[in-house]
Amino acid sequence: MQDLIKHEQFELEVLGKLNSARLLKELVFCGGTMLRLCHGLNRFSVDLDFWLIKEIDTKKLFLRLSDCLGEKYKVKDSCNKFNTLLFELSSKDYSRSLKIEIRKEVRKVKVEQSIAYGKNSTLQVILKSVTLQEMMRAKFAALIDRREIRDAYDLEFLVKRGISIELGVKERAGAIEIIDNFKKVDYSSKLGALLEPAERKYYIAKNFTILKEALKSL
Repeated sequence: MQDLIKHEQFELEVLGKLNSARLLKELVFCGGTMLRLCHGLNRFSVDLDFWLIKEIDTKKLFLRLSDCLGEKYKVKDSCNKFNTLLFELSSKDYSRSLKIEIRKEVRKVKVEQSIAYGKNSTLQVILKSVTLQEMMRAKFAALIDRREIRDAYDLEFLVKRGISIELGVKERAGAIEIIDNFKKVDYSSKLGALLEPAERKYYIAKNFTILKEALKSL
């Protein structure tokens, strides 16, 4: 857990640097790390994910990000791909590398002002994030596309927060089938490695009972 705690400090440090360089005004924070840092998701998440919400010159953004991040960190990898801007950073202060992904596709989504913070860091960063309802839609799309157990965990968190499920009967059944096909190793290792011990034991025993019940309720 200690390396994940340090990694979370790394994430907040990078968010703070991007904010100081006024680069976050071009971006909207999303994904599992946003859910953890802005809404208290009880699992660690190791990447920083962003969407664009308006048309901008992504070539200029890529260069500005490269200059900003390169001032303090070693940029192990960076790429201006067709659909995304990607960076991988390392620092002598942290054992894990940090990946940043910015999707170029402009999304017409609702955003809100949030504060990113962590209980093991003194940093707080004000930024734009997608709303929880938007994250519910995105997480279901991710679950169906990549069938990763962490997406199911995030969806159950959103259900517990009272966010409504906007899926038809067929899509709900498909999501339940994906959840039922997760194996023991998915719970003990893939998900378990990102959870505190008590939370890990609960999900090994209970799986996603609350999420599945919500999916069955029309």
